Amino acid sequence: MTYDDEREAEAVTKAVSPDNVRIPPYLYIETARLGKEVITKITCEENRLGTFISTIDDLLGSVSAVERVFSTVKRLA
Repeated sequence: MTYDDEREAEAVTKAVSPDNVRIPPYLYIETARLGKEVITKITCEENRLGTFISTIDDLLGSVSAVERVFSTVKRLA
């Protein structure tokens, strides 16, 4: 995902990378910021398509929430 500036990209990266989330041992999630871009790598080492899809859905829901906050702040500024 690409954002208007690095601050927005960093906010998204932090929002979708909580330290206290427990994930199954067969699932690996890594999110990083590269300039204005946020890149997430999700690896599912077992044949668990439902878990994989749920993980992507949760990730996109979190990103959407952060983007709504950006939109609101920009509108009010």
